[in-house]
Amino acid sequence: MSAESYLSEHKKQYLDELLDFLRIPSVSALPAHAADVERAGEWVVERLKGAGAEHVQLFPTGGHPVVYADYLHAPGKPTVLIYGHFDTQPADPLSLWRTPPFEPRVEDGRVYARGASDDKGNMLAPILALEALIKAEGGVPVNVKLLFEGQEEIGSPQLGSWIAEHRDLLACDVVLSADGSQWSETEPALYVGFKGLAALQIDVRGARSDLHSGLYGGAVPNALHALVRILDSMRSPEGKVLVEGFYDDVLFDEADRRQIAAVPFDEAAFKRSVDVDALVGEPGYTPLERLWARPTLELNGIWGGFQGEGVKTVLPNEAHAKITCRLVPNQDPEKIVQLLEAHARRHAPPGVRLSFVRPGGGARPYLMPADHPANRAVGEVLTALYGREPYVARSGGTLPIAELFLRELGAYLVSFAFGLDDEGFHAPNEFFRLASFERAQLGYCRVLRKLAEANGAELRRVT
Repeated sequence: MSAESYLSEHKKQYLDELLDFLRIPSVSALPAHAADVERAGEWVVERLKGAGAEHVQLFPTGGHPVVYADYLHAPGKPTVLIYGHFDTQPADPLSLWRTPPFEPRVEDGRVYARGASDDKGNMLAPILALEALIKAEGGVPVNVKLLFEGQEEIGSPQLGSWIAEHRDLLACDVVLSADGSQWSETEPALYVGFKGLAALQIDVRGARSDLHSGLYGGAVPNALHALVRILDSMRSPEGKVLVEGFYDDVLFDEADRRQIAAVPFDEAAFKRSVDVDALVGEPGYTPLERLWARPTLELNGIWGGFQGEGVKTVLPNEAHAKITCRLVPNQDPEKIVQLLEAHARRHAPPGVRLSFVRPGGGARPYLMPADHPANRAVGEVLTALYGREPYVARSGGTLPIAELFLRELGAYLVSFAFGLDDEGFHAPNEFFRLASFERAQLGYCRVLRKLAEANGAELRRVT
């Protein structure tokens, strides 16, 4: 029997198991659900054992746990690490859900529940593929390691140190991520790049307290005016970042431009989707280039002064702003934060004092060569699954785990997941297409076979 036949015979069982998995409210952000995250990890442990995986273990991390397993019976063949996560986002606001978020329902070829697409449906698929290969074909053609975490939705705070402590256990030639998406139901994509992230809070202080604007206005600095001046100096009206040195390390060439231009982009439809009349951004670049391959500086929040009803004639003594920058290859988050602080100091009006808060250490950008052997292997499988070649795409979002695996294990991460952008990740009424659930199982059987043809040393080639 082939693995594909085995999967077909167990189709109803696997759907029932997915529904069981989705009933666990493994919300990592809420302390009240810590035990549920643990329970989801234990569920994954038992399912891996049932699939035939070995050395299955639930590891503590100091936060939410991780699950490790392996199946290492292919001497001389590459070692593939499969990654995913079993925690979910909170379900709020509950009033917008048609049915309770942790009571999954199947309707019109979709399963609706929090975590259905992100990431329980996607991460269960490789476990089922592993089972099919072991039980139907007697084994797996490559060496497989599996790492599933319970803290991805809160930024994986303990995962980096845990991976660093377990480098030997996790050593591999390439990583496949079961957390991600495809371009559409009929179009595949190879996501080769993710932006990095730098964040800064600027705090401006003027006088010792808020002051009467009639008695002091026009003579004493207004912290809100000072902050607005600083922020306005950071970007041109079109959207170019004016911070000195901001673009110095950016890598972007004509090959990048050609690669991005090959991906379809309907600007009119994009504007309709977000209900705006015009797009803005760095001049000289297309919207898709700006979204994927040019760095950004965005003001995420600003506050200070009087916020209540009516009028209060106050001269605020404090003002605050939160800024994040999405970074592209070769940019360093620490350097960018330093540039932002230096710029703010240079452009601060007289009479105010600045202080800064750095929320977190940032994330480095990630870019993998499109022609890397792992991408070629995955691309061939996607072509067979969809009947057309995948787009070579990037994401404006940040995937810290990709750079973490590259830094700690020296292994590239290839996204091999089957969610779709309309499936409501992090939103009410999240769902996962059952066709995608089944396609993912077939895909993992095929991609593991294809990677067995590759050379481990070539897969480990990092440029």
